[in-house]
Amino acid sequence: MELLRLDQASLAYGTQVLLDRVDLVLRKGDRLGLLGRNGAGKTSLLRVLAGEQEPDAGSRWLRPGTRLARLSQALPPGDAVTVYDAVAGGLAEVGELLSRYHRLAHAGAATDLEALASVQQALETADGWRLQQRVETVLSRLDLPADRELAALSGGWRRRVALGRALVGEPEILLLDEPTNHLDIPAIAWLEAQVAQYGGALVLITHDRRFLQATVNRIAELDRGHLVTWDGDYRGFLAHREREAAAEARADAKQDRKLAEEEAWIRQGIKARRTRNEGRVRALEQLRRERAQRRTALGRARFGVEEAEAGGRIVAELRDVSLRLGGRTILDHQSLIIQRGDRIGIVGANGAGKSTLVKLILGELEPDSGEVLRGSRLQVAYADQLRSELDPEKNLIDNICGGREFIEVNGRRKHAIAYLGDFLFTPERIRTPVKALSGGEQNRAVLARLFLKPANVLVLDEPTNDLDIETLELLEEILLAFEGTVLLVSHDRAFMDNVVTSLLVLPGDGTIDEQAGGYSDWEARGGGLVAERSSVGEGSRTAAAASPAAAPAGPPARGERKKLSYREQRELADLPARIEALEARHAELEAMTAAADFYQGDASTVQATLAEFTELQATLEAAVERWAELEERA
Repeated sequence: MELLRLDQASLAYGTQVLLDRVDLVLRKGDRLGLLGRNGAGKTSLLRVLAGEQEPDAGSRWLRPGTRLARLSQALPPGDAVTVYDAVAGGLAEVGELLSRYHRLAHAGAATDLEALASVQQALETADGWRLQQRVETVLSRLDLPADRELAALSGGWRRRVALGRALVGEPEILLLDEPTNHLDIPAIAWLEAQVAQYGGALVLITHDRRFLQATVNRIAELDRGHLVTWDGDYRGFLAHREREAAAEARADAKQDRKLAEEEAWIRQGIKARRTRNEGRVRALEQLRRERAQRRTALGRARFGVEEAEAGGRIVAELRDVSLRLGGRTILDHQSLIIQRGDRIGIVGANGAGKSTLVKLILGELEPDSGEVLRGSRLQVAYADQLRSELDPEKNLIDNICGGREFIEVNGRRKHAIAYLGDFLFTPERIRTPVKALSGGEQNRAVLARLFLKPANVLVLDEPTNDLDIETLELLEEILLAFEGTVLLVSHDRAFMDNVVTSLLVLPGDGTIDEQAGGYSDWEARGGGLVAERSSVGEGSRTAAAASPAAAPAGPPARGERKKLSYREQRELADLPARIEALEARHAELEAMTAAADFYQGDASTVQATLAEFTELQATLEAAVERWAELEERA
């Protein structure tokens, strides 16, 4: 059953075309993931779907009586409004009555009985008691503290409140714009479950690839004003997009060759022009028009890290360190060594102390007891999640290049506009104040500033927020090529899997749990972050790290290495042969996918092969990590 339809919808801001005669149909049960670069117009398309933005041309049709809700990127303001009032506000006029009734009913001895009776009568007339039950159900399902003020809640909990406000109207269409922003890993996992239970039509914008893969059954990509849809999951779409890009490149090359031949013909001498075919001339003019109208693909971001001279073998060492902040224990007699070349992901629920640990390592904080030793010749490039390096009133030339026309990049003189162009900033955006840039553009600006500095230690605190997926993938490539040390604080599980080789897990109880491999490797061994159930907000919540057998004790301390069990000895003996077999199959699949005609084959076979290749790569990496772990203890 069709719920919403766009027919030939067009939208432009000045010369920038966001939607170019876009057609889209949403049916019940659709879970549509909306992809596109920062600035491509994804949020604008969501506004058009919601009826908040009229298209310049074309039409929007919504089935009569269909309820629709949109969750925007912006958080609800942290003001004195209570959670109950904010959620009930999703019911418009009846919501206001319910909020008044809730306040009067909980006023105790000070209750104005006459006012309470008046509100009760109004609610009965408006079928308000049924809607009150709906508010209570949403508050309970989302574990929301009804009488807390938004000002007392963290960003993650305000995100839950916004979702509750959207869900309370029981919408048949739900539009979600970057819903995982401000959420920690337990909250993202919780949101996945909530989305899985939703029975209506869903449109989702997210940069979280694992969340996207787990929640959608259709993909739409907005590219240069055109919307391309694909029935299937995210991984399948990637293979489809690669085939389409190759086909488009071949068609463009064929047209360019034909145009070059005809241009050469038209420029021939007098004799040729006397006998030229007028139909052929008209065909050449049409080729010129088509070439002029062709939308060429946007350039790919190009940036890299300027690596400094390698520092000492030890980057930082924590010796029996304890630290308390705001009445909470962040570290309780913990020891840790970070060595040159380590690629470490730091994970934990919001409030567990991830950013605090980074500041302790960098020397921005000092411990209450114990000592922190830092290595020699360290050159640190640090980007925090608050983008505090940027002056919002200044433009990018002033913020990143110090107002200079030319800057030095990797020992070479480069024009500032060319350097910023490598980060996909157009000349117009370069002169725009930072406060007017989108979240994704601001994050790219932080990276542009960061990568100007020679560094042998990179510290990135939530670098993936608001970045489009293509830029995320490029950042992954750069971090993998970087030969120094990487410390990464992130809630993006796929990003960590692709970048880090070990984890520092902060359970929130003052300990540090060191784990080999990425986040998925840890999950495969039974690990995971669990946020405790609480009604006072994330600032006072703690998290527990689940271990494989829910063992009460953590891993052996340094110097107390546990001997291999008989089963582990057998596993260690079998692993080399298993790894060899996995590597052989990996090489076969790699050769198959690299073949020139691979993507011209049967679509289901291509998808199955790519899925096997991805799964095998993860299995191989986990096997190698396991072998290294057992070998070290043998």
